[in-house]
Amino acid sequence: MPNWSQHDPGRKPEHWETLSQKNFASSPIFDVVTHRCRHPKLGHEGDFYVLESRDWVNILALTPEKQVVLVNQFRFGIGDTSWEIPGGVMEAGEEPIAAALRELKEETGYTSNQVELLGKVRPNPAIQSNTCYLALAKDAQKTEAIDWDHHEELEIKLVDIDQVYAMAFRGEIFHSLVLDALMLYQPEWEKLKARRRSPSA
Repeated sequence: MPNWSQHDPGRKPEHWETLSQKNFASSPIFDVVTHRCRHPKLGHEGDFYVLESRDWVNILALTPEKQVVLVNQFRFGIGDTSWEIPGGVMEAGEEPIAAALRELKEETGYTSNQVELLGKVRPNPAIQSNTCYLALAKDAQKTEAIDWDHHEELEIKLVDIDQVYAMAFRGEIFHSLVLDALMLYQPEWEKLKARRRSPSA
């Protein structure tokens, strides 16, 4: 039998064994947890740091005119503003659709009776443990007053969806989770556009 070697690009990686976990640092947003892990075949051990936080939700909201509800806000990680879709942290026990509708209403005052999940992604599996759910709201309309928290200050703008995709390709929309939502919705949008162009439509 050939010797086992980690230098085999065609072999599935091993699952490291977690020996222990301890809290390294805490904040209102996430905890930094140290995972002491061991490779099951090589026996190598190491400390790996994981950001543990609640799950997130983002919502791509389309008006009846097929405009996207965009928000622009200051982001402390980059020290600059960022054009995004509404979203935020899910409450404990909250369902993704309910969380998406709550964030949409609080941030923009828009609501919708046609909401579905586009999918879910892992924001950064290398260092984060949480999931981000991506929702789609159709026929969104402004029906409520906005309800920002004391740190929020948002510019709200309606943008034709094709222009939103153009903004993404120009690098004007660069938030990775927003780009995920746009990617997941693109096949449906292309089908809808094709039907609208069809003479029989």
